[in-house]
Amino acid sequence: MALQEGDQAPDFSLERDGGGILSLTDFKGRSLVLYAYPKDDTPGCTQEAIAFNGLRTEFAAADTEIVGISPDPVKRHDKFKAKHGLDFALVADEAQAVLQAYGIWVEKSMYGRTYMGVERTTFLIGRDGRIARIWRKVKVPGHAAEVLAAAQAL
Repeated sequence: MALQEGDQAPDFSLERDGGGILSLTDFKGRSLVLYAYPKDDTPGCTQEAIAFNGLRTEFAAADTEIVGISPDPVKRHDKFKAKHGLDFALVADEAQAVLQAYGIWVEKSMYGRTYMGVERTTFLIGRDGRIARIWRKVKVPGHAAEVLAAAQAL
């Protein structure tokens, strides 16, 4: 069953860019934007990351952290962050366990071929660890600003 707004956010502990482990519990008492994207350094994913990065200060003022999650390995995250000057954490879910727990590792179709992949989705997790908002099948333009407005309203 798909996660709903108001549900407890599934816990996670994943390797992050630059080394180390990042867990949901690290954000206790703060809000968290957990945005899932298919692949580092592709046009839509790059545009989305740059948009979130550009609003970092505003998110911080709203006591909200930003974390990107994809199935890419940590080394690819490190290159992506360095190339685009990203200043927020990226976590690697190579086994797709967290993506599955959040219900966003789904069957996709392109050119008549089906495959498993990430459904571009953003979760705004409140200070209480519950999901405050969910944006599914995200269209990138204007998305980061919309998420910021929701974070500021928490």
